[in-house]
Amino acid sequence: MWSRFLGHFTKQLGIDLGTANTLMYVKGKGIVVNEPSVVAINRRNDKIIAVGEDALAMVGKTPPHIQVTKPLQRGIIADFEVTEKMLRYFFERVHNDKALAIPRPRVVICVPLDVTEVERKAVGDAATSAGAREVLVVEEPIAAAIGAGIDISEPAGNMIINVGAGSTEIAVISLSGVVTSKSVSIAGEEMNRNIIQYARDVFNLLLGERVAEHIKIEIGSAIELNEKLEANMRGRDLLSGLPREIVVNDAQIREALGRSVKAIVDHVKAILEITPPELVADIYQRGIVLTGGGALLRGLDDALSRGTGLPVRVAEETSSCVVRGTAKLLDDKQLLNDVAIPASDLVKGI
Repeated sequence: MWSRFLGHFTKQLGIDLGTANTLMYVKGKGIVVNEPSVVAINRRNDKIIAVGEDALAMVGKTPPHIQVTKPLQRGIIADFEVTEKMLRYFFERVHNDKALAIPRPRVVICVPLDVTEVERKAVGDAATSAGAREVLVVEEPIAAAIGAGIDISEPAGNMIINVGAGSTEIAVISLSGVVTSKSVSIAGEEMNRNIIQYARDVFNLLLGERVAEHIKIEIGSAIELNEKLEANMRGRDLLSGLPREIVVNDAQIREALGRSVKAIVDHVKAILEITPPELVADIYQRGIVLTGGGALLRGLDDALSRGTGLPVRVAEETSSCVVRGTAKLLDDKQLLNDVAIPASDLVKGI
């Protein structure tokens, strides 16, 4: 009874704890946090200096005593302590209205498909330690499909491909569950590394990760474009050791990204090969839905369509599909109960 009473004063949060960005939805307010999953820490006193955009701006520019870290790898917690501090920072931002006597929120948080029970519990423990009162976890492709407007409760096949920063998750969903799936570590960050390696091999130029990502966003593509795009590539010349700038075009960057794009297409085909034929027939009719920030790569939908022979569409507001899926789950208690997994045996449902 007391817990039910407290529920009226408790914020309900949906969290997409991503490798590159953390998005947080507050019921009744919308998405209130959309920040890079980056934390800057002063190692002399172990205090947080910056979180999110401010911390990202420090990457590669810090003195030895300041460490800028990304506590999540492939959507999995790599540094528990830093993740807890980051979540606590975001929770405090959400609860800036000090009038609330009981600020401990209820949380629905998303995890990748292939997390182990230990990794899932770590996510729940980090959220609880950061101040959450109750925690449920939801698989990211489920939340992404819901956020993309797909009715996952139907007895019909829906294929969702969530291209994030650390991983690409491919899933066939029916009756509110994942039928066949695969999670691969080829996604946005791997594509950045492809560009860095290409610049080193072809131009003897050493790039920073942020420069590579900027080039990928500016002129990156998966298929040939109708118009030629160019961008300035700045880095350190490996022969002279001095700064150098060159101009690269979309064809060169497409060549750099080609192996990763082909690998994603091949993994999608592999999942289709093991999907029950009834569901494949549904997917042929309904098409494949692309979500995640990586889905914004020019022509990725066309490359997948050419490779599979199926229609492919990019979801609206694709970068926020996962967190918008948690928002819909907070409004649909029955569906939440159907798809959510307790973060640990000690955590009860919302």
